[in-house]
Amino acid sequence: MLDEIPLTRPDTPLLDQIQSPADLRKIEPAQFKDLARELRKFLLYSVGQTGGHFGAGLGVVELTIALHYVFNTPEDRLVWDVGHQTYPHKILTGRRERMLSMRQAGGLAAFPSREESEYDTFGVGHSSTSISAALGMMIAAREQGIDRRTVAIIGDGAMTAGMAFEALNHAGDIDENFLVILNDNNMSISRNVGGLSSYFARMWASRPYNFIRTGSKRVLAKIPPALKAAHRAEEYMKGMVSPGTLFEEIGFNYIGLVDGHNTLELIDILTNIKQLRGPQLLHIVTQKGKGYTASENDPFGMHAMNKIEPKKSSAGVRRAETPSYSAVFGEWLCDMAAQDPLLAAITPAMSAGSGMDGFAEQFPRQFHDVAIAEQHAVTLAAGMACDGLKPVVAIYSTFLQRGYDQLIHDVALQNLDVLFAIDRAGLVGEDGPTHAGSFDLSFLRCIPNMVVMAPSNENEARQMLYTGYCHKGPAAVRYPRGKGPGAPISKTMQALPVGKAVQRRRGHTVAILAFGSLVTTAMAAAEVLDATVIDMRFVKPLDEDLIGEMATRHQLLVTLEENALAGGAGSAVNEFLLREDYRVPVLNLGLPDRFLSHGKVPDMLAAVGLDRDAIIASISHKLLKCKIRSEAV
Repeated sequence: MLDEIPLTRPDTPLLDQIQSPADLRKIEPAQFKDLARELRKFLLYSVGQTGGHFGAGLGVVELTIALHYVFNTPEDRLVWDVGHQTYPHKILTGRRERMLSMRQAGGLAAFPSREESEYDTFGVGHSSTSISAALGMMIAAREQGIDRRTVAIIGDGAMTAGMAFEALNHAGDIDENFLVILNDNNMSISRNVGGLSSYFARMWASRPYNFIRTGSKRVLAKIPPALKAAHRAEEYMKGMVSPGTLFEEIGFNYIGLVDGHNTLELIDILTNIKQLRGPQLLHIVTQKGKGYTASENDPFGMHAMNKIEPKKSSAGVRRAETPSYSAVFGEWLCDMAAQDPLLAAITPAMSAGSGMDGFAEQFPRQFHDVAIAEQHAVTLAAGMACDGLKPVVAIYSTFLQRGYDQLIHDVALQNLDVLFAIDRAGLVGEDGPTHAGSFDLSFLRCIPNMVVMAPSNENEARQMLYTGYCHKGPAAVRYPRGKGPGAPISKTMQALPVGKAVQRRRGHTVAILAFGSLVTTAMAAAEVLDATVIDMRFVKPLDEDLIGEMATRHQLLVTLEENALAGGAGSAVNEFLLREDYRVPVLNLGLPDRFLSHGKVPDMLAAVGLDRDAIIASISHKLLKCKIRSEAV
């Protein structure tokens, strides 16, 4: 057990011998307990240097060793769910010495990536995809006559999503060799791990039991009542010592419960499972944060951590701490609920990240965590809105993509009063493209009945949330990860006039129409260019009157957004100008038409031309081109 995170590289003589799973298979199984200890030490050390997720990874150390020992990876396919748990997998598959580059520009990704390693069979960031992807790989191998094993590793949290059960249902129907490992680290399903359940798990994974099981059923199939009785007896027996009846009904052979920290037992059971035919579900129990005292005591709070920085001197004047946008949302939510008992707050397993923990404590009856089920979260809100509640859905931009059909069909089509508080809009830095909120302005503004807002500072965020809450119909407020510019926040809540922008600076020649997080950057660029700056505030509806005025008064309009250019806020401005036949040059600045890798957000913005100096350069170049054209005419 480790009480502190190592600040210097620990000694790992066994781990240092492993450059690939082939090397792992040369190690004596009796040494695996020492290997697991070294792997945990190195994992904690590397994450301390880079920041990142470590709680889930600590919990699957023994499972990862067993999987790579038993299966012929990368030929056999391991498909990990979510990706938070794959740091040990990366360390054992040739990336140990690159772990200190994790989440940095040009370094290892925070999640499995097909471009990074042949051992990363499927790119992940969103949860509950592993069973579907692994099933697709199994079918592909079957159709090409390839003899390989396919394994999906999914957690109990990810198993709450409907997509996981859709895939399980399909796999049970196909009835091919396929293994799903349910890693239960929350103790939400399974509390009866012990000698008896472990004994039955080994028995259910054994070839003699399965030979007798399938053989007897073939014989008894000729006597339907006997078959039914035998099947029912088997279900009752399993139900006494395991929670596997649901999986058996879907078509899986359930094997569990198994201690996920017993490497030798895992190897024994996995070796037996390789010989079995048909869909198998192995249910293991692990402890999130295993081996590190702080994470064992607080597995949710220690899910991830920032890079450990050297301690700085406390001398000098301390700056006032500014709240994050998530904290602004959380405080507004509490204030709004205190005024309106009909408020209902919904989150798909993102309570802490969305700033809702305080609300959950103060207003437990109005708080609804629906687990990893974004589609359900959106339609649940629609149902609440139908019958008198005022739902607020707190959701990350990247996860709202998963509930898009429900947003259109169940909320917007019926013009229901649902407010979407969309966190992590724009770039998110080290978590990379799977978590970036690059597309919400594009996919929201095309939906009828939607009001879409983008605040430029903390106070605007608070007032926009109130505006959306008061609005009759669906509304969305999208805000970035982290902190804003530090604007004073008014406790008073006042609804903004819908569709009205604000002029922040008056200048000449150029008007910058800035949306949301880039208004501050636009102001800095405008000081150099002596440009007008409009804080557009609303992406839908646009302030068309003010845009028309800017088009008449200026020689160049510039749109600026932290969203994909394709179909984004700038496109909305273009559509208006074209429709109304304004003849003014336009420059659209935003995220390019490609997925951006991970790194520091300021560096990423600079790389795509969205920092102050790059904006100045782009506008100056456009003005020069416009001048050359006018002189040519």
